[in-house]
Amino acid sequence: MNDVKIVIAGPRGNMGREAVKLVDRTDHFQLTAVLDSKILGQTVAEIEGLPSLEAPVYTDLEACLAEVECDVLIDLTTPEFGKKHMEIAFAHGVRPVVGTTGFSNEDVEELSRTAEQKGLGAIIAPNFAIGAVLMMKFSAMAAKYFQDVEIIEQHHDRKLDAPSGTAVKTAKMISEVREEKPQGHEDEREDLEGARGADYNGMRIHSVRLPGLVAHQEVLFGGEGQTLKIRHDSMNRASFMPGVKLAIETVLKIDQLVYGLENIME
Repeated sequence: MNDVKIVIAGPRGNMGREAVKLVDRTDHFQLTAVLDSKILGQTVAEIEGLPSLEAPVYTDLEACLAEVECDVLIDLTTPEFGKKHMEIAFAHGVRPVVGTTGFSNEDVEELSRTAEQKGLGAIIAPNFAIGAVLMMKFSAMAAKYFQDVEIIEQHHDRKLDAPSGTAVKTAKMISEVREEKPQGHEDEREDLEGARGADYNGMRIHSVRLPGLVAHQEVLFGGEGQTLKIRHDSMNRASFMPGVKLAIETVLKIDQLVYGLENIME
């Protein structure tokens, strides 16, 4: 197998550092460059905490993709840059794998059209943890039998978006098998605004942000005389790397945008 040439955007972030290590230890992956908003004119080897690799560091993705070989762009930056980076990747014939959340339905539709026009594979994954994807799948299965459900997602206090992409994706998957219905008492009131969380087709989503957390989600179902809880916990960012590896290897074989890792898992 020829080496898959990879550029990583966001190498100094917690996820980015793990992704660089993943590429370094995978025989058929080759890191050709990284994109960082603050460091220019250095190599990866000069960034503290990263492997001793001579791949150059760029601050501009256009310049990067014009100067280095790249098959796959791994974007682990922020919602502010995720869509822009995907558009640039498509323009250069590069297949993006994006772990950035915060995409609207309109964004996904627009990017899907571009991927189809270009004949390029692309993957947006709200969560790369295999266990988290299974949690979402199991929740969608349970929702066929439990109509009342609430989602509690917990993340570190540096996360920018709320609710998380995983929580929104879970709610969307549940909505596909659950009829929309309001939950709670018909005369329910919030004495403190926001106490009942966000409303997604009658489901409630609650976001917790605290230092010490990584990524955690619990889906609670209630029924007559019983409850069901489905929970996933990521203790560190290494838990996401098997999913990142799967996405890289899969995106080379497809010619459309896939939203959600569950759509590439057998």
